[in-house]
Formats: sequence, structure tokens, C-alpha cells
Amino acid sequence: MRKALVFCLIVVAACSDREAVLLSPEARETGQVYTTFVATNRGRTEQGWFNDERKENLDYLSVDVSVPPKREVGEINLNLHRLDPEKYFTVVGKQDFDGSRDFTNALRQTLLQQPADDRDVLLYVHGYNNSFTDGVFRTVQMKHDFDLPGVIVHYSWPSAANPLAYPYDRDSLLYSRDSLEKLLRQIRAAQPGRIILVGHSLGTMLVMETLRQIEIATPGWSRRALGGAILISPDLDIDLFKMQANRFAALPEPFAIFVSSRDRALQLSVRLNGSRKRLGSLTDPQELADYPVTLIDVSEFAKRGGTRHFTVGTSPLLIALLSKSDALNDAFGRDQAGRSGLLPGTVITAKNATQLILSPLLLLN
Repeated sequence: MRKALVFCLIVVAACSDREAVLLSPEARETGQVYTTFVATNRGRTEQGWFNDERKENLDYLSVDVSVPPKREVGEINLNLHRLDPEKYFTVVGKQDFDGSRDFTNALRQTLLQQPADDRDVLLYVHGYNNSFTDGVFRTVQMKHDFDLPGVIVHYSWPSAANPLAYPYDRDSLLYSRDSLEKLLRQIRAAQPGRIILVGHSLGTMLVMETLRQIEIATPGWSRRALGGAILISPDLDIDLFKMQANRFAALPEPFAIFVSSRDRALQLSVRLNGSRKRLGSLTDPQELADYPVTLIDVSEFAKRGGTRHFTVGTSPLLIALLSKSDALNDAFGRDQAGRSGLLPGTVITAKNATQLILSPLLLLN
């Protein structure tokens, strides 16, 4: 398996330029179009899009994306060489904002156009080996497949979008902490109902590092400002997570961590980092017993083949379960009567932590 993984990494690294963006305004009439606000500290390309270079200041924009009608739930189909909005995610529009104030005002106006009880913001922070469009498309795909309420925002940090550039990506996320803090405070200034912060893979380290530094400067900010935090397949050392969490006056609630023992990308990360375990592979709640978190084990939904690194967003069965009977909305509600009641599944408690083991068999109930 190790040889196969290395071979896949080399093949993917040799693929075509992932910075390319094919813009097709006429495709707006084909699929279902969503708008995501975006902030990025990536460098600009000659075409006005974004690459893997690091930039001190943030650029702000909104991107309109058409989700194709011919796709399976959980799939992000794309083609870097040919436009076909019937099959592929397609960028159909773009608006650049003139600085942070223009961005915040536009976000506030969009929120005000929503129903009063539908003014939440979901902020998605991508992971390792992601291009600009990878993160944008993933944000839109989650909005579409989960039928999420409110407004979506994406933070795009300068990943090299190369599976062989793990050290560069880790340095880039540390470089990006101040920018993400600035964005979080700007979103807060737009006065949303709630902010749901979602990080994936290596992006969860950026989420935790940024919240940690905010907590040092403004104790209690995370609990006051955030309506929930979600770490998906966190590529994060468990001891490091504990040290980060210890600086919080209180963790945001709910605080959910999606884990899987079958995540091949995290198995490779263990080898790369020389660590015994990553947070995203944790299946024993005793290791986080002192923290008010919910571990949601989705191992049984992992597809055969591939990296199995974004099961939450790629498994049609799991998407159906999370969306069933408003369970996803319940998971982000304010009722703290018991985190075990978020979703149906096998529940294990360990002091403050709760483990919820999900199974495809739950869909038969």
C-alpha cells in the first residue's frame, strides 16, 4: 500500500496546472448557481486569479459557481481543459472587492437580504494540497449537497496544490494565521446570526492556531463569536491540539471532530510527521476526556480506493444521514442538553468528551 500511495502522489504531482480557471458566464443557465465570498492571501496570476505564492495582504472577492445537473451527490467533477457545465463545476462569475471595508459591507448586505432566522455564515478553511478552485468548489459543494442555510465564505491560504509539497503547505498555514484572524473579525463585524467555522485536514491546524492567538489577545472571543466549530479529518497532532485547546477560556459549542480509522491520507501523514497518531484518526474518546468535544466516527462510510480523506463530503450515504430529519441543523443548534443527541448512532461518553459512531445501517431505520 505504501508503494501505491507514493506512486499516486507522483502521478498527481505530474498532472496539469491546477491554477487554471475557466470562466464561462453563459454556463449560468445550465446548473444551479451559488455565490461564495472569498478572502485569500495567495499571490495573483496574470489572469487575475490566484496561485501558491504567499502575500501579506488579503484580497477579497465573490465567486459564482454553477453545480452541474449531471453528477452524483458528493462528487466534484471538473475539467481544467474543457468547459462542460452539464458535467463539471464551472466558475460563471467573479466580483473583486475594494478592500476589507467593501467586503464587510457586501457581506452584511447579503446577510440582511436573508430571512431573519437564516443569517448564519459558514466559513470553510481548506486543507493540504488544494488549489484556489479546489477550495471554492468544495465550499459550494457542501452548500449544495447539505442544503446549508445562510451565507458561505471561503478562506483560501497559499497551499502549493502539490502532494509533494507538505512542508511548504505547513509553513504557509502558519504564515496565514494573522490573515485568518483578520477575516474572522471582519465576518463578526458584518453581524451574522452565527459563524460556523469549518476546517479540513491541515487547515484544521490553521483554525486552531488562529483561534489560539485570538484567545490570547481576547480571552473568551471564540465562545462569544462562534456558533460552532467543526474539524473534518484533522491532520493535527493530538498533543498539539490539547495544548492549543488549553489556551481557550472555553471552546466554542458545539465543537465537533469528524474522524475515521480508514483515512489513508492521515496514515501517510503519520509516516511523514513521525508521530504515532493524528487527531483525525482518533477513535478513543478517553484521550480527549477533559475537553467538551464530540468525536463523530465515520469510518464505516469510507469508500474503497482513494485517500478517504473527506468522507463527510464525498459519501452520498453519509450526506443523506447528516441531512436526514434536520439532523445537521440540530447539530449546530444551541441546545446543549446532551451532545449525544446530535445524530443517531452508538454513543460513548468519557467525562467531557462524547464519541458518536455512525453506520450506514442507520439509514434503514
